[in-house]
Amino acid sequence: MMDKMAANLSVSETAKSIDALVTPALLLDRGRLERNIQRLAERARKLGVMLRPHMKTAKSIDVARHVFPREPGPITVSTIAEAEYFAGHGFRDMTYAVGMSAASAIRAMELCRRTGVDLKLLLDSVEQADALGGVREAAGVTPSVFIELDCDDHRGGLKPDDPKLLDVANRVVAAGANLVGVLAHAGESYGLSTPDALVKAAEDERSATVRAAETLRAHGHACPIVSLGSTPTAHFAENLEGVTELRAGVYMFFDLVQHGVGVCELDDIAISILATVIGSKPEKGWVLVDAGWMALSRDRGTANQQIDQGYGVVCDENGRVLEDVIVAQASQEHGILAIRAGSGKSVPDLPLGARVRILPNHACAMAAQHHFYSVVNGDSPKIEARWERIRGW
Repeated sequence: MMDKMAANLSVSETAKSIDALVTPALLLDRGRLERNIQRLAERARKLGVMLRPHMKTAKSIDVARHVFPREPGPITVSTIAEAEYFAGHGFRDMTYAVGMSAASAIRAMELCRRTGVDLKLLLDSVEQADALGGVREAAGVTPSVFIELDCDDHRGGLKPDDPKLLDVANRVVAAGANLVGVLAHAGESYGLSTPDALVKAAEDERSATVRAAETLRAHGHACPIVSLGSTPTAHFAENLEGVTELRAGVYMFFDLVQHGVGVCELDDIAISILATVIGSKPEKGWVLVDAGWMALSRDRGTANQQIDQGYGVVCDENGRVLEDVIVAQASQEHGILAIRAGSGKSVPDLPLGARVRILPNHACAMAAQHHFYSVVNGDSPKIEARWERIRGW
């Protein structure tokens, strides 16, 4: 069994055309990737802020080199494994945008001591702040720390007007750590779908974050970095006065959730799963493919949006959308293609052995199922490169 798995992986690693790939396979369209990267880079420049892209979606040095073609720049990571990986490729300015535990902080500071990386941590409680003293002593490195803000009741963090904000800041300093600023993420934006609502969410995120920074400064904390961002608010912000840096991650690839929010078009989505037709049930209007939730992920992020995309939108082998064809059901290794409920369309003729591409509900979750990207460009079947991606924590 292991020999067969290794042989299949070897075939996909050396394939020169998508026709030769073992399916399911993760494809990355280089042209779409580059357009998406350029789009947000230009917005950040116009808004007058530094862009600190989040590498949690791509998890790939090759993608990072397209974001920073000249030299490594500032990035955000979601795991210590990512930080270690990108440090090994020369990145030195990173933010670990997950609330710290003492164990993760010690591991992060050991990386800083070993490599000289400036890996900034995230916290929102006095208990975490108090733990920093032990972290500093254990690693022999002074931690750099953000206070996480809650700007929309979405996840962790302190409200910008919470009295505990100053308590946490003071305890960070007392622990001998370096308080570098405040950080927010407007997660509520993923549930929106109109330009006006997205513009408002972006302004709410900005005003909350800037207000917290001003409070800290008024009480003697320098707070040099004011960091915010999500892919939706990054694309709809009209004013980032008082903000120093913008973060976003899924914008590099986009996905069906972002399409439903109104941030991108279907032809902006840069990754897809190549799958093979393995059967059909015409009486049910089904076509079966060899990509189930192990390849696509179980993410159903569009289920609560105006248009439910099932487990993904289906395209032909060249990447052209098949109108109203979605992955309606998924089990571990089977996907069932069908026409969207309420459509008057018919299932297209997809004979046994035909290939299709499936667009992701959530690019991060789909990509996480795979070890590498087979890089293509547009509707060409040629595989231009194989790009590694990391996994784990």
